Amino acid sequence: MLKDITVGQYYPTSSPIHKLDAGLKLIATILFMISIFMINNMSVYIGVVAVLIILTILSKIPVKFILKGLKPLKWIIIFTFIVNMFCIPGEKIWSFGFMAITKEGIRQAIFMSIRLTLLIVGTSLLTLTTSPIALTDGIERVLTPFKKIGMPVHELAMMMTIALRFIPTLLDETDKIMKAQMSRGADFESKNIINRAKNLVPLLVPLFVSAFRRADELAMAMESRCYRGGDNRTKMKEAIISKREYIATVLIIIYMILIFLSRQL
Repeated sequence: MLKDITVGQYYPTSSPIHKLDAGLKLIATILFMISIFMINNMSVYIGVVAVLIILTILSKIPVKFILKGLKPLKWIIIFTFIVNMFCIPGEKIWSFGFMAITKEGIRQAIFMSIRLTLLIVGTSLLTLTTSPIALTDGIERVLTPFKKIGMPVHELAMMMTIALRFIPTLLDETDKIMKAQMSRGADFESKNIINRAKNLVPLLVPLFVSAFRRADELAMAMESRCYRGGDNRTKMKEAIISKREYIATVLIIIYMILIFLSRQL
């Protein structure tokens, strides 16, 4: 299951989506997340799915690789579906005691499940098509206006990117530790919750030790290179706004206008 988590991973290839400015992709992802919760029509969701399919094709990332990221979260999606189906009041379809399924509950459950799926796939495209360095620069450019109020934008962007990049690293480390502990007799698949919790102790302790060690090594590496924050630092690669960024901006604006118009229908 750990190998199915694609959050924070970068899929290196040459595609129009990879070449887009990281700041623009970050803004587009935020707007996409907002738009998902604005939709209240199934036909519009179908249109958004079509947009994601087109973006996936343009990014040249295998569909199986993107959908693989949904596997670890399938139980969350199922739990969200069940909760919404039973907890939303409305016209009853089936009832037993205090439990009841309503038409409004089924509709809301379907919508929430679709929203979670689209959010996972949409946000995964950002990290899969953007290198860590480009993502750091993109976050810094987007947050640049907050420098006027004293926010340490460069440091904040650096921390966010490092935290994101640590996810696949820690997952690989967790997988190695689990295999090592299983070879010593640890059982991480026991149906007994108490035994499973006890077996997590020999997993979590070395994982935290490894995480702190890697963080310390990273800090020493940055200090040895005389890293002192973002003040008076220059960029090896300056962001250049080209024709494709202007085209992408126009398409993003059209997409948001269509989403707003769909709410009026």
